Amino acid sequence: MGFLNWFRRDAAPAAPEPTSVRVSALNDSMLIGDLTDPYLAQFMRGGLASASGAIVTPQSALKNTAVFRCVSLLSYAMAMLPVHLYHQGDAREKASDHPLFKVLHRKPNGWQTAFEFRQLMQAWALLHGNAYAAKVTRGDQVIALLPMDPERVVVEQLDNLTVRYKFTAKNGGQRIMPAEDVFHLRGFTLDGLTGRSLVKQAAEAIGLALQADRAAGRLFQKGLMAGGALQMPDNKKLSEEAFERLKASMSDHEGAENSNAWMILEEGLKANPFATTAKDSQHLETRSHQVEEISRVFGVPRPLLMINDTSWGTGIDVLGQIFVRYGLSPWFEAWEQAISRCLLSDREQDLYYAKFNAAALLRGSMKDQAEFFSRGLSVNNQQPWLHVEEVRDWMDLPLRDDLAQPVKSAAKETTDDTARSA
Repeated sequence: MGFLNWFRRDAAPAAPEPTSVRVSALNDSMLIGDLTDPYLAQFMRGGLASASGAIVTPQSALKNTAVFRCVSLLSYAMAMLPVHLYHQGDAREKASDHPLFKVLHRKPNGWQTAFEFRQLMQAWALLHGNAYAAKVTRGDQVIALLPMDPERVVVEQLDNLTVRYKFTAKNGGQRIMPAEDVFHLRGFTLDGLTGRSLVKQAAEAIGLALQADRAAGRLFQKGLMAGGALQMPDNKKLSEEAFERLKASMSDHEGAENSNAWMILEEGLKANPFATTAKDSQHLETRSHQVEEISRVFGVPRPLLMINDTSWGTGIDVLGQIFVRYGLSPWFEAWEQAISRCLLSDREQDLYYAKFNAAALLRGSMKDQAEFFSRGLSVNNQQPWLHVEEVRDWMDLPLRDDLAQPVKSAAKETTDDTARSA
């Protein structure tokens, strides 16, 4: 069945295909004109207005650079790390023969790469608290995932505790989808059913940041930004000729190339430069504080928001590890368990599991890695617990035939030589 027909309200039911591929997320029941957009309902009640007066929505929040950096950093990090489907067991063997392996690692649908799909889903989970995708299946195996805008999805739990999803298409039609037909990635939740939007949780901090940005914009658009004033001595008046010469002189000092250059004043004029006021300093301090508030909500360390902080240098490796452990690791677990819950059948959950590979982000400096590998390879005459090929694999280096044998410690080689001599 074509992907586009999935959204066509007037499309006739397609005949069953020989391969039994079905878009399992939809049935034929449709309701027209249902205004179920949660943001529209909140807007009608005034629920999106923060105390600062700013209307905070996921779209308006992204106009703040700190919010955009937090969302893009987290979503890009989740998207660039590979996620593979493995066979259960200690061998860590990739299940490349399973259709879901290709969906997760390479091509989730006909118009997105795996990177683009994960980036979009993660951004939705951060901004809206939830990310949804309709499942396309062949038999009981998922062969494609179709993203669904979370603003068009409403989750309901019925009296019998089953869950269903109402999806409103762009043409106004609404379709009812059972839970088994939807991939649902939840963020932080208080009801176990839907995730909570971080934008909503930080609406006051984001609203104040947006208003501070607008205040700065209005200052540059309409505010008076004179560098100082010229004052004549008491009871004196500037002549017309001196005024014209002074005006021409001021024009000669315009532009960045003439910054901080002094002018020749006329007829006793006194220059009074304007100093930065405490009010201006407080405005800058407010904007800086809001960046910290937003970074706290999203769990992103300040230096990763391009702030000129004192944590750069040797401490940035530790900050990066903190970011992975406490900022990304919860999302790793959320993704992996959502994949198991939604994309694997009960039978397959005992045979397969999904796993993100975050090893590249957890690597220390080259000096730290060299020390770690030297100990594992028994450079200091200890029992080796690493193989050379394992190290080369971690460093993305090709395998070598001349390093096929495990490395022996120098102490063990000496003992072997002594035994042979005896």
